[in-house]
Amino acid sequence: MEERIYKLMGGSGVLNIAVGVVVLVVGVASGVLLVISGAKLLAGRSKLLF
Repeated sequence: MEERIYKLMGGSGVLNIAVGVVVLVVGVASGVLLVISGAKLLAGRSKLLF
């Protein structure tokens, strides 16, 4: 019984690490895209006429 729980906890730990890495990569990628988009908006601000 204890060995089964030990294996289950190991699998859960591996899954948590994998999900953490995926979330980290997606977060960094979306942050970079937001910064680039904001920079383009600020650069094109002078071209707007009201």
